[in-house]
Amino acid sequence: MPTKPKTRAPKAHSPAPSRYLTRDDSWLAFNQRVLEEAQDASNPLLERVKFLAITASNLDEFVEIRLAGLLQRIEDGQGHAAALHEEDQGLPPEVRFERLSAHMQSFVAAQYACWNTSLIPALAENKIRVLEWDELDKAARAHALHFYQNEVDPLLTPVTIDPSHPFPRVLNKALCLALLLRRKRVGRLRVTPAELGVVTVPRSLPRLVALPAPAGEHRFIFLHHLIQAQAETMFRGYTVLSGAAFRVTRNSNLYLQEEESRSVLESVRTELHNRRKGDAVRLEIEASADPEISERLRINFELDPAQVFFTDGPVNLSRLMNLYTAVADPALKYPPFEGTKHKHSHNATDIFTELHQHDLLLHHPFDSYDTVVSFIEDAATDPAVVSIKQTLYRTSADSSIFQELVEAAAVKDVTVVVELMARFDEASNIRWARMLEDAGVQVFHGILGLKTHCKLALVVRRDEDGELRRYAHLGTGNYNPVTARFYTDISLLTADPAITHAVHNVFNYLTAHAEAQDFRPLLVAPLTLADGLIALIAREAEHARAGRKARIIAKMNSLLDHKVIDALYIASQAGVSIDLIIRGICALRPGVPGLSENIRVRSIVDRFLEHSRIVLFSNDGHEEIYCGSADWMPRNLYERCETAFPVSDPAQRTRLRDEILAAYLADNVKARLLDGDGSYHRTTNPGTPFSAQDFLIRLSEGRATATEIPATAASAPQKKSPHKPRTKRRQ
Repeated sequence: MPTKPKTRAPKAHSPAPSRYLTRDDSWLAFNQRVLEEAQDASNPLLERVKFLAITASNLDEFVEIRLAGLLQRIEDGQGHAAALHEEDQGLPPEVRFERLSAHMQSFVAAQYACWNTSLIPALAENKIRVLEWDELDKAARAHALHFYQNEVDPLLTPVTIDPSHPFPRVLNKALCLALLLRRKRVGRLRVTPAELGVVTVPRSLPRLVALPAPAGEHRFIFLHHLIQAQAETMFRGYTVLSGAAFRVTRNSNLYLQEEESRSVLESVRTELHNRRKGDAVRLEIEASADPEISERLRINFELDPAQVFFTDGPVNLSRLMNLYTAVADPALKYPPFEGTKHKHSHNATDIFTELHQHDLLLHHPFDSYDTVVSFIEDAATDPAVVSIKQTLYRTSADSSIFQELVEAAAVKDVTVVVELMARFDEASNIRWARMLEDAGVQVFHGILGLKTHCKLALVVRRDEDGELRRYAHLGTGNYNPVTARFYTDISLLTADPAITHAVHNVFNYLTAHAEAQDFRPLLVAPLTLADGLIALIAREAEHARAGRKARIIAKMNSLLDHKVIDALYIASQAGVSIDLIIRGICALRPGVPGLSENIRVRSIVDRFLEHSRIVLFSNDGHEEIYCGSADWMPRNLYERCETAFPVSDPAQRTRLRDEILAAYLADNVKARLLDGDGSYHRTTNPGTPFSAQDFLIRLSEGRATATEIPATAASAPQKKSPHKPRTKRRQ
């Protein structure tokens, strides 16, 4: 085992206590909760493998964006200015980097402990084994060699590093092999130094190679282990002294010079080429690597020892997702689930006649996303529809929505606002934008400097009575039928004239930068959303001070904006009861005496990715509920086009409050509660175990009713505030 580079101890620093938790620490705490699901033996085994793979994928993005950005600030000499930022708690970037690096080193150790001590033995018990080359029997070796010679070897380009063969340009996150080599033919008295050989593992091949196995068993070998076993055939004339797999993660932030580019599309396309070659920010290498290999690589990539991560197992755990897909054993996975398919009312012949009668509220994946797809498909094929407008942030390559828009463009007006800079989907979005343009779709890229993150579709139809009417879909999730199967999201389908007119104004804003005087009843970022939310929070505080009913329940992915957090603190101090359901990052400190003692924060990590954004204001009994595309983060509130839409139908508000939000507030199985110091702990609620997602699945399948949701202090109806009225009730 090599001596691992030591991380320098953080410099002594005692910043003043902050009102906010730091973004990066909170994100790392979220990934720790995902890792806990991989460690949880009550989850199906292959789902645990999947959770472990997700933690690695999450950490990749954190390194590529957050850690890379921090290192960029250090390199640019922005330390002094950054230290004044309250989110950083007064810590200079150098100190923050050292602390984050140490935290990440500890997390990586926990990942591999989970793999080695928990998952590998459990997989073996279920006759699933990942073998080393030396463990293969004769038949398995013959099979592996045949695969190598026919599928792998033609794709390999071995390189020996010398003056005429410089170190190859290693692409971002490409798995590679480093080999320590020594020439065989040298003079009898001449001892040559060891040389370094590098081979890139082909990305086009599966990371796990299936091997022949007895019935009921599954055996694999990692592709890089297979390649390493054949290293001598690639480097003939050399003795292979040792080898190790490694991977380099590069800075993947896009630095666009938008004001200098001819178009946003061309600017993004150019920067995508640069991303693959960005500065190295992390080196992962097998812990068994010879110290000479790891040091040569570290120096080549110009990394600090704290940026080198030694892995006690396969480099790039995210590729364990291949194991999940390769083993088709339903007993080791969650039971299959299909959401409820919507059926039109008996007096509705199509989606449009139904929306004449009432709005539709869908909770995905418990309600099938097919209804949203059908809305777009029906609009595309209905001859009475004259125009379709839609935003696209992320979608799938084979999306039927995409195909319907292409076909509809031949006979009707189709306008699509494509967000090119949806992180890590830029290349596919550029490709789709060009295909849409070629088909005759009017394609726009939103407003310069703002990401288009709202989820809107607007259909204009000449109905049977000859009138032109608008129909709209507003959602919290992307138009992606694939992710809709495992993301929780809300969809509203409506013909409400006020909402559809507001959606029309939003599209005018996106295509013409035309700011309407009033987007109501929608809240639209960056124009009205932040101020609108803060005003609604302040109204609850006013109710509480006056002794009226005051209550806030909000569900989202992340809470970071300090202005919104300060408004919540003020509301808490006024006596407003506040429950926040935040899956990921939360900068608010709950339960702090004198600051936030009336605020509770919980996070739920389970089978489905919690993605819906819902916020309830009790408003002294005149309840208002909004759903929308935005988290409460500065980028969403001030740097993106986002929408939040009200749910006006009383029955739908009841469903959101008493079925959906109540279930999440009652969860005592998958919920973790946030403490004021930033730590999370499992709930300790007594009584029967209750999982929100499990309940919602059973509810969808007709095996449960909302009466089964346990009553909790958080979900109970809010009584009037004990505060004495300070102001007269408005007439």
